[in-house]
Amino acid sequence: MFYVQCSVKKWCEIQVTVIFLILLFTVTSYASSISENKSNIKNNTWIEKNGQIYGAKPDALGPIGGGSGYKKIITKGHYNVKDLDGLLAALKNIKKGEIIFIDGHAEIDFTNLIITEKFQIKLPAGVTLASDRGYKGSEGAVIRSSNLATSPLINVLGPNVRITGLRISGPDPQPQLEHHKRCFDKQVGDRKAQAKCYYALPNSAGIWSEYGTLEVDNCEISGWSHAAIFLKDGNKHHIHHNYIHHNQRQGLGYGVSHGYGKNISSLIEFNLFNYNRHSIAGTGVSGLSYEARNNMELGESLSHNFDMHGGKDRRDGTNIAGKLILIHHNTFTNPKVRAIGIRGVPEEKAEIYNNWFAQDRPGKDVLIPWPAGKENKVFCIIMRSGERRQWYSNKVLS
Repeated sequence: MFYVQCSVKKWCEIQVTVIFLILLFTVTSYASSISENKSNIKNNTWIEKNGQIYGAKPDALGPIGGGSGYKKIITKGHYNVKDLDGLLAALKNIKKGEIIFIDGHAEIDFTNLIITEKFQIKLPAGVTLASDRGYKGSEGAVIRSSNLATSPLINVLGPNVRITGLRISGPDPQPQLEHHKRCFDKQVGDRKAQAKCYYALPNSAGIWSEYGTLEVDNCEISGWSHAAIFLKDGNKHHIHHNYIHHNQRQGLGYGVSHGYGKNISSLIEFNLFNYNRHSIAGTGVSGLSYEARNNMELGESLSHNFDMHGGKDRRDGTNIAGKLILIHHNTFTNPKVRAIGIRGVPEEKAEIYNNWFAQDRPGKDVLIPWPAGKENKVFCIIMRSGERRQWYSNKVLS
């Protein structure tokens, strides 16, 4: 059974043939998940009802999650490299407007450099780091680290940077449940002692940026215990057509995370998510905004999929949960996982509409806070002919 957000003010049953292919994407091991081609997802990511689209519909650039069929693939650059030495040389010389292209068959391991030199791939303003994921069967170059303290592997040092077509593989795809349980046991001590225990196990991140207009597209990013992509600051970030999975350490584990900057904003769209504790998360500080649209959740998660923290999480004496949150035209496939958690009151509002949920009825199993409304500035609505209408759900039988 599946639910869609609808403007019809009653329960209404419709017959839809739904083949969600969830089993094809439910992996039994991290290794097998890495190699899957997510382009097998077809139009079952969305449905149409009374002229309205519900769920994640691919766009003209290609499939949700990128890969084969993606239209913005780069196949050569100003620097064309195949190994570690070539990449290091290119990083020393690259200038604004230039592209480093890594051969799609390359596998570059930075573990030793990170351990011995605390190395980071540092990208200055206006450059592109690329490979060719999806081009003529290429899976894209692999850049990886096996060091748990890799934080980050890629450090963006200016605005207008693009990272595209790569497989960015981290050291820790596991949820680390026993570590979390052990450290937050009362016998460990007070909260400070528990946190010390928890963070004694290093955490990792794939991409960091404190600068605006970062574009990350057509990448596969996995195995990062803190976050695959950490937007520490900056606005107008664009994260799209990526496959982001197995970033799931209990207590952290984010696909795309927003930090404590003053006016962070991002557009997150056409991504394929799985095995992230939160696929999208935000600290909820004043001024933080994101729009999430046309994303597909394959279903496995330790907690709710899309998140915005509130003041209680930050312990700052407020109840602020960011500024503006727009969540629409996404598909959530696991009825046992809450789709959305807004853990405070947005400064402006949160609007949630035209999503496709797997739960058998609307309620707190789908969204917190529930019920939503004026008091918490979380509106489950649909825009139709300029008129706002409250969210109601249509039952869809598979």
